[in-house]
Amino acid sequence: MSHSVEILAITAVIASSFVSCRQGIAKAEKLDLGKTPLQSIDDVFAVQSRNGLLEMRLEATRMEHYDSDSLEYDYFPEGISVYSYTAEGLLESVIVSDKAVHKSPKKENKTSDEVWEAYGNVVLHNVINKETMETDTIYWDQTRKEIYTDCYVKVYSPDGFMQGYGMRSDDRMQNWKLNSSFNNYVYVVKDTTAVILDSVNFIGPFPKKINKFAP
Repeated sequence: MSHSVEILAITAVIASSFVSCRQGIAKAEKLDLGKTPLQSIDDVFAVQSRNGLLEMRLEATRMEHYDSDSLEYDYFPEGISVYSYTAEGLLESVIVSDKAVHKSPKKENKTSDEVWEAYGNVVLHNVINKETMETDTIYWDQTRKEIYTDCYVKVYSPDGFMQGYGMRSDDRMQNWKLNSSFNNYVYVVKDTTAVILDSVNFIGPFPKKINKFAP
């Protein structure tokens, strides 16, 4: 092979590589990072503690991390379970949902708060008060320590049943209020001799029951 043919062959390889790289760059430029997960994690298990005491536990089958111009957010496409504990270490409340999003604004865009959004068969259960709420969508503002929704809400408690549209509560589900309630009922007569056991936090000899709210 002559030198001129070798030069032509090398030039063709370089040109081909250049075109291939340019095509790759073009595809990368079209990639929307706000809609493409930068990281995916399976079997998520995270805890939050203070002074060695457990405050919160989070479990999820899958988490996808995204990054846009104004915020970072974690998406839980297969649902989430969040467990909150009292200062004494007892399980206090549980939140489960079909899907969830955790939005965290970037430092240069702190006009909005850090918010969790849970939606699809959302259940909020206060273990200590034995109250259970069901709704479609819930928002948890971590900055203001508030849980709220404008959707239809059902509440089951030892005192009766309540329903309405819209709810506001502290983030531990200790004090809540329905915005527009209707067709509620309460239990007027109670058996004062009844003994209620906290089967979640009680440590005793009886067998453990299958309970989706159990720790």
